[in-house]
Amino acid sequence: MKRKDALRAALGARSVEPAPELPAGNPGATVEPPPEAPRPLVRSGAVGAMGRSLGRIASAAAEARAMVASGDRVVELDPGLIDGSFVKDRLSGDQQEHAAFVELIRERGQQVPILVRPHPSTEGRYQVAYGHRRLRAAAELGRPVRAVVKALTDEDLVVAQGQENSARADLSYIERALFAIALEDRGFDRATIMAALAVEKTQLSRLIGIGRAVPPQVVAAVGPAPKAGRPRWTALVEALAREGAGEAVTRILAAPDFSELSSDDRFARLLGGLTAKAPQPAPTPAVWTNLGGRPVVRIERDPKRTQLTIDDTLEPDFAAYLIQSLPQLYAAFAESKTRDETD
Repeated sequence: MKRKDALRAALGARSVEPAPELPAGNPGATVEPPPEAPRPLVRSGAVGAMGRSLGRIASAAAEARAMVASGDRVVELDPGLIDGSFVKDRLSGDQQEHAAFVELIRERGQQVPILVRPHPSTEGRYQVAYGHRRLRAAAELGRPVRAVVKALTDEDLVVAQGQENSARADLSYIERALFAIALEDRGFDRATIMAALAVEKTQLSRLIGIGRAVPPQVVAAVGPAPKAGRPRWTALVEALAREGAGEAVTRILAAPDFSELSSDDRFARLLGGLTAKAPQPAPTPAVWTNLGGRPVVRIERDPKRTQLTIDDTLEPDFAAYLIQSLPQLYAAFAESKTRDETD
């Protein structure tokens, strides 16, 4: 099943239906013709954030055109009439990337419509299924937002919201986990959550288990960490369960430069700080005393070496004697080893 067909099936669209009529009296609500195919943007020296925003718009444009071609009408709505989804699916994003996204829409216009439903409890208003960033950008630019309006149940909305983000790989691992937890806490069954995130039962259990094991204050401090997948979050959960981890987390998060790092670097700092091996204390040196009780030889040993330090002020001739006696001492040592091997 193609992605657009799966999405339409998730929304309960068994036949092609036009978008519902807009409530009367909504300012700025007009019907638009289908959008033109986006033209490639050519700019020298474009920053990575701009490129990522362009890539997301291009990847969603084909689906948007397919929705319009199948009979869904695109209308223009006042962003002030649209509320966010009742379940959050994102942590705070990168401000530089958001600024690039807004600038891209300023230059090219909104190529991809958002999906909204008539608000279930407030007449004349709408609620977003997906397209929160496009809605925010339109509001910041003072423009109407282009949208497809569909009558959606709560289940339809969260499935559409989750599948749109999952299909475009927009959510990080921890954001997907928190989205799953939010749905579960609102009473959605596992089948609906699995459909929303396009995951199997075992994957969903891992997502929820990891999401619930990471303290909310840690998630808030680290952020989405887009480069950290399941293995690294699993490693963090294991590290957080160790004795003394709480004090270490508090110390790491309180570092003056921690908040200045990128989200991925904050994650790496935290995981590294919790898993780094503590330095082993140096062994206490032993002391050999002569018959008079004087500490003539200081003995320091570690797994790789043994060091003897002789105090010449206490026994001026002992070091020289020891050096001269090394051949005889080694011969006696070798003979003792031979006896031990033959006994």
